[in-house]
Amino acid sequence: MQQQISILVGSMTGTADMVAEEMKAVLAAAGDAVDILPMDKLDASVFGRPGFFIICTSTYGQGDVPDNARDFFEGLKQARPDLSQVRYGIFGLGDSTYFDTYSHGGKQFDELLSALGAKRIGRRFEHNASGDGLPEEEGAAWAQEWAGQLDPLLAAAE
Repeated sequence: MQQQISILVGSMTGTADMVAEEMKAVLAAAGDAVDILPMDKLDASVFGRPGFFIICTSTYGQGDVPDNARDFFEGLKQARPDLSQVRYGIFGLGDSTYFDTYSHGGKQFDELLSALGAKRIGRRFEHNASGDGLPEEEGAAWAQEWAGQLDPLLAAAE
C-alpha cells in the first residue's frame, strides 16, 4: 500500500541529508511517495501535509538540534500546535563519545512532537558515529523496517 512520507532533515555537515536520500531511495523503491524537506525552510504548517513523517536529524554542539533545524524546533515550542493527527518516526545521528548529549537532536524532536500530541511509530533510532555501521546503510534499513509498520496502521484506519 503506497504511503506519502515526508522526511524532515536537520543537518550540519550533510550526513543527515545523505541518510535521507538513502531512506528516500528505499521507500520509493517500495512504491511510497517520498519528499525530502530541509528543516531550514519549515514551520508548523508542514504537519498539514498528508501522510507520515520521518525526522532525520543530527546533534550539534552541547546536544542541540542542528542550526538549520533551530528555528523550526523553537517555532514548534512557541506555537504549540495540536499535532494529534501526526504520525512520525525518528532517525537521530550522534556520537556516543559525547555520552551526556548522545543523539539529543533526535531525542529533543521526539519529546517535543510527543508533547504536542503526535504519535511515534516504531523505535527511535540513534546512529552512533563511533560505531561500525555506516549512517546511510543503517538509515535505509531502519526506514524499511519503519515503513513496514505503516500498513497495519492504514488497514486499521479503514
